[in-house]
Amino acid sequence: MLRPWVEDDADVLVVGCNDPEIARWIPTIPHPYTREDAFAFIRGEVRSEHRAFAIELGGRVVGCIGMGSNSHAYRATMGYWVAAPARGHGTCTRALRLLARHALEELGLQRIDLVTDPDNRASQRVAEKVGFQREGVLRAHLLHPDGRIRDSVMFSLLPGELRE
Repeated sequence: MLRPWVEDDADVLVVGCNDPEIARWIPTIPHPYTREDAFAFIRGEVRSEHRAFAIELGGRVVGCIGMGSNSHAYRATMGYWVAAPARGHGTCTRALRLLARHALEELGLQRIDLVTDPDNRASQRVAEKVGFQREGVLRAHLLHPDGRIRDSVMFSLLPGELRE
């Protein structure tokens, strides 16, 4: 289930966002991640153009998925993370498929972008299982906290490409 974040989820966010794997792949998340960061995120004070949802499984929050708008009303960008205990069980794939279906069918978007680190094979497999197509490498695309500027891999999903 995808649902809005609530303040009671702050501790889950703190634990999830402090996972070294999350910090490794998503350099835009502050590290260390504090309760203040979590409350700011939940209240929409961070990336307000980005709609983020808690991924809930069996009554527990196990991750985050979001959709950000950009200057073009016909497209959006999606991103996600899943806590370590929920990885490898199809949870992220199901969440991405659910949000992508909503974006394409209910919101009428014509394109969804998704960007991953070139070394993040797990994230790339999630995108491909949902039907996203690899478009190419964005060179020197994302600044990491350690000062490195890393490449990214661009994926996109168009209407009619969603895999069930």
